[in-house]
Amino acid sequence: MTTLHGEYKVIGGKLVAADLSLADGRIATASINGDFFLEPDEALEDLNAAVAGLSADAEHRVIREAVERGLRSEAELFGVDAFAVASAVRRALGKATTWGDHEWEVIGPEPMPIALTVALDEVLTRQVAEGRRKPTLRLWQWNEPAVVIGAFQSLANEVDPEGARRHGINVVRRISGGGAMFMEADNCVTYSMHVPSSLVDGLETAETYPFLDEWTMDALSRLGVHAFYQPLNDIATDQGKIGGAAQKRVGTAGLLHHVTMSYDIDADKMLEVLRIGREKLRGKGVTSAKKRVDPLRRQTGVSRAEIWETMMTTFEERYGARRVELDEATREEAEQLARTKFTTPEWTARVP
Repeated sequence: MTTLHGEYKVIGGKLVAADLSLADGRIATASINGDFFLEPDEALEDLNAAVAGLSADAEHRVIREAVERGLRSEAELFGVDAFAVASAVRRALGKATTWGDHEWEVIGPEPMPIALTVALDEVLTRQVAEGRRKPTLRLWQWNEPAVVIGAFQSLANEVDPEGARRHGINVVRRISGGGAMFMEADNCVTYSMHVPSSLVDGLETAETYPFLDEWTMDALSRLGVHAFYQPLNDIATDQGKIGGAAQKRVGTAGLLHHVTMSYDIDADKMLEVLRIGREKLRGKGVTSAKKRVDPLRRQTGVSRAEIWETMMTTFEERYGARRVELDEATREEAEQLARTKFTTPEWTARVP
């Protein structure tokens, strides 16, 4: 009988391992072990008994609840919890994965139309979900001034059409939720992560944001910026917000996660193009002419290209990623989707 092994390390806590055997689609035997603390000793039998008998397809929540119910009332776990046990079990079953379980690729910045850039979010994530592509980090670079609105935002409420026409701003709608992104050349640092949903198995949505961007905090730290997450999806420093993240599930096994951080934005122009931006910036005291929102340029003192390089290097060092070029078949698939979806008024104005 084959034994399956999975491990989960609690951040700031202990490691828990699960060694399982299967029979007829269920967990036949379970051995939960690790460097955690548990009182009384006999409660270890509770952990094993709680897991044994469960379906090999049991969801994380089901395993977690079984462990919570199975522990005797006087039992105390130190360094791990039911979530950690369930995560180790799911990893043993091959339902949950770690960063190290995947081969990662990085697609560097390449100037392209904003509609193509947004279409790639959908295409690449779908490829990962279908097992046709390795998990990928992709840095954005666009060749036109643009506003990218969230999937559920009202076009009329977000964008001033006269301001957009006057400044030659192209407006597109992305597939993820969240707020509008004002994206002139060189004014933002934006990236997308196209990952299997197994990587965030068991995590609540709010937990997936800092989990997927832990490497970003490392990269920013190397640039002299101490950044942190503010729930749900804002990235900030002690000087205020510098960016935000958004996500979208694609298919049954894909997750798109992307982040935009302000590098050097013309706040006056943004106020003329984005309606909601006027209220947000007034709240920050930005109301007069010639103002800029420039947290990354000011706090790092380096070019956007240097930030890109630091980010790619950090990701490569942490996860063993390698840099690749966007293949022509994927480019053509995204170009087709940009023509048939992301440049159409039916999509852009789907929420008028």
